Amino acid sequence: MLKGIHLTLMIGPAVPIPVSKEVLDALTSVEVTINTQGPSGFQLSFNLSTRSPLHTLFLLSGGNVIPLIRVIIIVTLNGTSEVLMDGVMTHHQITPDTGSGQVTLTITGEDLSRVMDYIDFKGIPYPAMPAEARVAVIIAKYSFLGIIPMVIPSVLFEVPNPIDKIPLQEGTDLNYVKQLADEVGYTFYVDPGPKPGMSIAYWGPEIKIGIPQPPLNVDMDAHTNVESLNFSFDTESKVQPVVFIHSQALKVSIPIPIPDITPLNPPLGLVPPIPKHIYPLSGTAKLSPIQAALIGLAKAAKTADAVSASGNLDVLRYGRVLKARQLISVRGAGTAFDGLYYVKSVTHNIKRGEFKQNFTLSRNGLVSTLSRVPV
Repeated sequence: MLKGIHLTLMIGPAVPIPVSKEVLDALTSVEVTINTQGPSGFQLSFNLSTRSPLHTLFLLSGGNVIPLIRVIIIVTLNGTSEVLMDGVMTHHQITPDTGSGQVTLTITGEDLSRVMDYIDFKGIPYPAMPAEARVAVIIAKYSFLGIIPMVIPSVLFEVPNPIDKIPLQEGTDLNYVKQLADEVGYTFYVDPGPKPGMSIAYWGPEIKIGIPQPPLNVDMDAHTNVESLNFSFDTESKVQPVVFIHSQALKVSIPIPIPDITPLNPPLGLVPPIPKHIYPLSGTAKLSPIQAALIGLAKAAKTADAVSASGNLDVLRYGRVLKARQLISVRGAGTAFDGLYYVKSVTHNIKRGEFKQNFTLSRNGLVSTLSRVPV
């Protein structure tokens, strides 16, 4: 690895252990992708001889002999360790090279939320339990994997009366937890770390506040720390959600437009695009006004980010590991695009002598809301 950077790879059933030197020497590349939308995943590539005993190890781990093989990827930069991925293997591919007698073994996997999608628990009852309690009980099943629940109660804290209704689970644990999140405008994901073997299962609102990461500098001579950074401004994607609140007095449903700004999703740009499309949210008239508003706010937030940026950087030059689901500031890109952004996704690409990251950023409008970009 590079000077100042150390990679640790742990593999094993349930409780993984550091791999041997033979396995680490065969490792040629690591790719880890962290997404805010959809599952996060990883890919490991090994260069092996056709007679390597590692074939048996990895192929057994992908079959029925060992049903769940866990992978933890840790990178240590200047003495600080970051858990890039804690997941499970899902696919193996072998590509032989008949000329050299070598084969490339590629292992693909997803984060630990994949384990929550294996078994259909349809019909499990949860009497007198609000959504928050149901989520906590479901996540507790996976404590043997080091998953710790972080469940944020919603304003719709409603305890169903078991005489009238007993909530029943629909589908797998992952699908049901995501369904409960959608009903109150929340999000759900499993975030690796902060320590190896631990993960945080977060069920709550998408938060776009906090202390920004060190800035990305563009066209600033010696201070430039990105290799490329491209911006786009999409004026067509933003929509105006409209929810319908049923009035008992008037016996009609009243349409109410929903803004995309909340205390947890503050504006990062001063000049947002004007929504050109109206998006009526069907079925909201049957819900309570608060529940309809929360669903509308979640829909508005998903289409509000008209400004996006994509780029790549060298980790050693940047000085730390860039993280997804946090804020970051951009400097040197001009008045329209300088300022704070939300990091939507990060892809870590690690090879011998190289550690680079591809990333995507987003915010709701042009021109920074801050007079000075934080350093």
